[in-house]
Amino acid sequence: QVQLVESGGGLVQPGGSLRLSCLYSGHTSHDYAITWFRQAPGKDREGVSCISGSDDTTHYANSAKGRFTTSRDKAKNTVYLQMNDLKPEDTAVYYCATDPSVQYCSGYGVFLFGSWGQGTQVTVSS
Repeated sequence: QVQLVESGGGLVQPGGSLRLSCLYSGHTSHDYAITWFRQAPGKDREGVSCISGSDDTTHYANSAKGRFTTSRDKAKNTVYLQMNDLKPEDTAVYYCATDPSVQYCSGYGVFLFGSWGQGTQVTVSS
């Protein structure tokens, strides 16, 4: 079982930046894709970005392209989500997720992932 712990959320003004961290642990965790999701109040959980477990190839949802960057530091067992030019509509709880059956970025279906972190709140407001 892989354990995930998110951190780095907070309150930021529109146009600001935040870097979220997802610390993962468990057997051969480096081999698994790590996917970021977010869920705003009253809305479904949606995929934001993904980094593959094999070659760290990244993928971004349209809402994240050009503003968000995801990366992995294998020495620290951590995946990061750098978020720039934040907008009020980015306000949500952000989660990272993974599953031993998902080594490549292959979609944002929440049913694909068996391990989730507890989430970290991001609020974008002036």
